[in-house]
Amino acid sequence: MNKTIQFLLLVLCMITPLMLDAQDKQKPNIIFVMTDDQGMGDLACTGNPYVKTPNIDKFYDDAIRFTNYHVGTTCAPTRSGIMSGRHCNRVNVYHTIMGRSILLEDEVILPQVLARNGYTNAMYGKWHLGDNYPYRPEDRGFHEVVRHGAGGIGQGPDYWMNDYFDDTYWHNGEEQKYEGYCTDVFFDEALNFIEKNKDNPFFCYIATNAPHGPYNLPKEYYDMYRGKKFEGLNSRLLRFYGMITNVDDNFKRLEKKLDELELTDNTILIFTTDNGTSAGRSTYNAGLKGGKGSQYDGGHRVPLFIRWPNGELTGGKDIEKLAASYDLLPTFVDLLDLDFNPVKPLDGKSLAPLMTRENPEWPNRILYIDTQREQNLIKYKKYTVMDDNWRLVDGNELYYITDDLGQDNNVIEQYPEVAGRLAEGYERWWQSFIDEGADEKYAYIKVGTPHENPTKISAHDLIIGAYKGVWHQNGAIQGEQAGGSWKIEFVTGGEYNITLRRFPRESSHAINATFPAQVERIELDRTAPASVKNDYTQARFYVAGISKNAEIEEEQSEVTFKVNVPAGKYDMEAQLIDSAKRVHPAYYVYIEKL
Repeated sequence: MNKTIQFLLLVLCMITPLMLDAQDKQKPNIIFVMTDDQGMGDLACTGNPYVKTPNIDKFYDDAIRFTNYHVGTTCAPTRSGIMSGRHCNRVNVYHTIMGRSILLEDEVILPQVLARNGYTNAMYGKWHLGDNYPYRPEDRGFHEVVRHGAGGIGQGPDYWMNDYFDDTYWHNGEEQKYEGYCTDVFFDEALNFIEKNKDNPFFCYIATNAPHGPYNLPKEYYDMYRGKKFEGLNSRLLRFYGMITNVDDNFKRLEKKLDELELTDNTILIFTTDNGTSAGRSTYNAGLKGGKGSQYDGGHRVPLFIRWPNGELTGGKDIEKLAASYDLLPTFVDLLDLDFNPVKPLDGKSLAPLMTRENPEWPNRILYIDTQREQNLIKYKKYTVMDDNWRLVDGNELYYITDDLGQDNNVIEQYPEVAGRLAEGYERWWQSFIDEGADEKYAYIKVGTPHENPTKISAHDLIIGAYKGVWHQNGAIQGEQAGGSWKIEFVTGGEYNITLRRFPRESSHAINATFPAQVERIELDRTAPASVKNDYTQARFYVAGISKNAEIEEEQSEVTFKVNVPAGKYDMEAQLIDSAKRVHPAYYVYIEKL
């Protein structure tokens, strides 16, 4: 090889990494902001006369707006659709508790796709798709994570007695104390991540728990909703609006940071919400019927605003075509030209043509939303079938949504052929995920791995036929009754310590501890109830054919059983029995591989 060729090869080796870096930098950043329980009518830009959202309103003015965008009717189902590109009923996420909010491990999800295409990913706030390995966000493509537990601060898997202020969250799987109000903390962490990763493409997912209840907020945001204009609005609603305004102020901080770092033009910025309103429909609901959990449009039709200046996605354009949360993954793949070959068929369809072309060919799609919230899938349970013009609700109500946004006029008798067409679509759709075995799948929490040891599980994920409040910390405090089992996979066989508790270890409470209601500051709308039950006498445990019992001694905080469990998948039971022989779950169980 002559010296000229050697020199050219050396130069090529030197410049190739620089060329690849330049190509990577051309990829747009993605910032996805999603609030919790905020409906279509809970923004000033969508017509609400009370709520103060000047910064999101300004963003709305320059964004691409989907006016007919639909999500799940509750929290976790929407998140599973966004992440997987598939309907929640296919992926084990058709409830918010009972093990049915855990996104199946074999689904390939958005952050994994982005990571394989050179993105650095972070998420802040609410995940609600699994709190244990291998379902946590840090197990599924996110490189940086700060999150609370389960579906809301104060629920069972969350750190004990978090209350939105100065809470402890999980930072990349480790407990860490943070100072400040929850929404402020999540945006603080996001802004730090953006600053550190400004020179390479990143995906930043900010999923606030606000304005989900309890409606705890800084006093200043409650005070700004005082005055004659707000007379007649109840305290809960004013707190709800105050939490939204706090999100709005943080959205302003986010946009300011993008401007300072000169990232605005090459960033896809998205604002959306996860389901219909939980509090606002008592005053203004954008003309929609129903709220969170409803199969009517008010339960699942929510804002979706997208801006990307370098991609010419600006200008305040409204898109009225039907769209759904599971369309977002294929849309990102299309817009960013990502390398992605789905292993499973997607329900979603890229929305890029609607955003980037003037008059694209677009079929009149039929989409399906239902509210299951059950241990197992139930056909015909609170459902709606949608196309651009019609809504078939529960099989016996038909609305011409184009002229009847509020779904007031049932016209099924006048248009039986339309109802029949939509009903036939529902039958095919339902059968499609039954054929996939969706009604027979479970997400098993894996124990005995180096990724999480010990594994802390809670009654939030207990699979039961009926429930009261056992999924919440209040259920443990008040001693709610329930039976049931957890789906657990012991990845490696061997010796385990399995510990049953009423309260988690960080609480330091004994099983039979009693304590008064906890009130800590004036900003709180909710206080933890008093513990009044102190008559637990026995602990029981069963897994893999192994049954154990033990008496609960005075002042005992936990009962530990040392067992040898073969590798395998099992239904595990753990119970606390009171003096009247009533069965309660062990609200918290720790499984440690020895």
